[in-house]
Amino acid sequence: MAPEKRPVRLALIQFESTLCDTHANVKKACRFIAEAGQQKADLVVLPELFSTGYELSIVGPKLPDLVESIEGPTTTALCKAARDAHTNVIAGIALTHEIPNVPYNSSVIINRDGQLLGTYDKQHLWAGERAYFRSGSETPVWHLDFGNVGVMICYDMGFPEVARMLALQGAELIVCPSAWCEEDEDVWDANVRCRALEETVFLAAVNRYGHEGDSLYMGGHTLACNPRGHVVAEIKEETEGVLYVDIDLSDLAKARVTSPYLRDRRPDIYKKVLLP
Repeated sequence: MAPEKRPVRLALIQFESTLCDTHANVKKACRFIAEAGQQKADLVVLPELFSTGYELSIVGPKLPDLVESIEGPTTTALCKAARDAHTNVIAGIALTHEIPNVPYNSSVIINRDGQLLGTYDKQHLWAGERAYFRSGSETPVWHLDFGNVGVMICYDMGFPEVARMLALQGAELIVCPSAWCEEDEDVWDANVRCRALEETVFLAAVNRYGHEGDSLYMGGHTLACNPRGHVVAEIKEETEGVLYVDIDLSDLAKARVTSPYLRDRRPDIYKKVLLP
């Protein structure tokens, strides 16, 4: 007997940010969320640091004025937009937690009722990020109304351990908000496919688009893969836009029989994985 279908519609926002203009970026993001709600999206995903822009030579020195607490105006606006559109939202922003003025490169997770469920803080900081952000250490899985969702951010995707921890906690869909430079587009494509296949999950990688400063260009290439590592949808054009992806989480059951990587693990022989 075939498992009952579990359809999910994703709206992946390949966003072009205006550097350091949080108000304008959030206003535009809320319009995208409203449009996704009209398209009956179950989950809207916005990329890494969408509200501030990413280019750290410009954004970094201004972070003290741009970073917000979890109760700040960006999260408040996103919660209202999620509630009004009746959709779940995951969005990448710069946050402080208990210690004021200590920024994290984070994602907020919001449900359809506009409730903030929590945050994920990027664990693996890339290059100059270490000068501005503190790294996270928690890897939660969020139980949304359609299924279990894990979050990793950009460079995290290059570390199989992050996706594995999420899969072992029951993640069925992993989303990866990113600000991935065009020079490494080949690595982007390989990482998305490999993490989806290794963990037998659906994986949605949501990248930024646009030029920031003189040296950073992000071409987008937002895409989603199924649990066999096959691309099921992507934005091929280098432009701002929305990728709507329809997936069926019931497909996981068959995928985990034909590719039983999680079942056949040998954690008793993996001690060297934990060595420095």
